[in-house]
Amino acid sequence: MIKSICCIGAGYVGGPTMAVIAQKCPHIKVTVVDLNEKRIAAWNDADTNNIPVYEPGLDVIVAEARGRNLFFSTEVDKAIEEADMIFISVNTPTKTYGVGKGMAADLKYIELCARQIARVAKTDKIVVEKSTLPVRTASAIKDILDHTGNGVQFQILSNPEFLAEGTAVSDLLSPDRVLIGGDTTPEGQKAIQALVDIYANWVSKDRILTTNVWSSELSKLTANAFLAQRVSSINAMSELCEKTGADVNEVARAIGMDSRIGPKFLKSSVGFGGSCFQKDILNLVYIAKTYGLNEVADYWEQVIIMNDHQKRRFAKNIISTLYNTVSGKKIAFLGWAFKKDTNDTRESAAIYVADDLLSEQAIISVYDPKVKEEQILLDLNYLETRSESDNKNGITVGDNPYGACKDAHAIAVLTEWDEFKNYDWKKIYDNMLKPAFVFDGRNLLDRKELEKIGFVYQSIGS
Repeated sequence: MIKSICCIGAGYVGGPTMAVIAQKCPHIKVTVVDLNEKRIAAWNDADTNNIPVYEPGLDVIVAEARGRNLFFSTEVDKAIEEADMIFISVNTPTKTYGVGKGMAADLKYIELCARQIARVAKTDKIVVEKSTLPVRTASAIKDILDHTGNGVQFQILSNPEFLAEGTAVSDLLSPDRVLIGGDTTPEGQKAIQALVDIYANWVSKDRILTTNVWSSELSKLTANAFLAQRVSSINAMSELCEKTGADVNEVARAIGMDSRIGPKFLKSSVGFGGSCFQKDILNLVYIAKTYGLNEVADYWEQVIIMNDHQKRRFAKNIISTLYNTVSGKKIAFLGWAFKKDTNDTRESAAIYVADDLLSEQAIISVYDPKVKEEQILLDLNYLETRSESDNKNGITVGDNPYGACKDAHAIAVLTEWDEFKNYDWKKIYDNMLKPAFVFDGRNLLDRKELEKIGFVYQSIGS
């Protein structure tokens, strides 16, 4: 029976997942470790409003379990040594160097975790892959662990997360499925059962799916690829709708009523973002290419190409509508997070739209209810398009929407925060330069209401 769990990585997956496990399994000690002292301090902040991951409902769960059986620490070795089961939940970014640059997952953090576990462990451990990984990573982890020569037995499980940011807590509390992959050996099956027993504290057995390790690893990449494919498909149609006079929302509603298709992930927008979709598809493309499956690789790569096109197209439309120049013009961004109800900005469309407009010498003002200025500048600086000082000079971050939109030539809606719908749009209009443009990248606002006020309104796909 598992009495102690350690999770290496206190980010968007590790933090919420372990908080829910701790809440639902008060008999298990759960320790989340990370070398980032600032992040651990934030998780331990007495005011749970300041925890580093914003997810609706997460603060309540952390407050309930923290200090009882949920702990956040920088003492990685101690937590590894104490644990019966170790979750690896560290970042697996796309490689920016060497073989597979721009496509393959960078596994250096995973390998470092495996080597640290191998060095520290004195008793048998179950090691669980929680990070999204390419197929056959488990065998690499097992190789490292099994060649330590200290006699410790390791079992490797794959337990990919299927969390949607913004709804992560409800996804954890009531998942569509929990997927656990492991060895077909008796020891492997015993390890699988140990993890099944943890989830069974709150998830019904019929929703816990067990497979071999390879199927589990590939299922995660495939699920994200299929979801992203739907977004790129409807976005491809949005451009055709604009040219033909069709309305993409009406098209989406019509095809979504087909039970074989369904309505989810058919909302056209400025493009998908987040840590998983692009990274996982690029990973799939790289795997296909390494096996010589070039047609398969080309097929999935087109999903990314379409998404990049949608972001660039949105920026180009702003420029062309504003009389082919945005130089010296103030463009107000409502939203920077890649979707509502999260403070995650990874691969957010806003970053790339801002980058294009800054290259055209626009002045950008940003308001997002959950994203701080420090993160916005980090996102732009990561692209290395221009100097850090030029980014800082080209962008301002406001603490309220009305200030951000004051004296703007145009507003670009980049995140679908619900609060944007309830603003005093007449007040915003009165304080803008005329004609006042709204470019709704999320099809969020009421066209008729805004046009009645006097805005020139443009949305995706109509």
